Amino acid sequence: MDLVRWREGDYRRRIEGWMEIQRERRIYELGWLPPFLLVFGSDIEPIDRRWNQHGLGGDNVVNSCRALHPGPVSLLQWSGKGKPWTRLDLKMPCPVDSLWMPYDLHSSKDSPRGTAIVMNIDSWVCYVRLEIDC
Repeated sequence: MDLVRWREGDYRRRIEGWMEIQRERRIYELGWLPPFLLVFGSDIEPIDRRWNQHGLGGDNVVNSCRALHPGPVSLLQWSGKGKPWTRLDLKMPCPVDSLWMPYDLHSSKDSPRGTAIVMNIDSWVCYVRLEIDC
């Protein structure tokens, strides 16, 4: 991410402006992504769909597990209500939840190599950036 460009474009203020409008009167239903789309509009570029493995949280369907798509995966996204830490704690994990275990800061002392974790629990999204080949 180009932080200089981010600051020069005043993107934080612009995104927060749309979030404030959303708070005052509901203009979208899809969590945290719409303000970014409203600000960046057509100034985005497509990426290969295989880069982001989304829907691992079951797309809000209880006890719904998904498999990884074939090929390389760079980002695992547990969108939906099925979070790996919850399913692991309940001893009812989906097969892909085992990929989360090494990154769970509460249960693992080992830090994976070259990995970044970003979580936005309020929006029910969890990401793990990995370098795996399925």
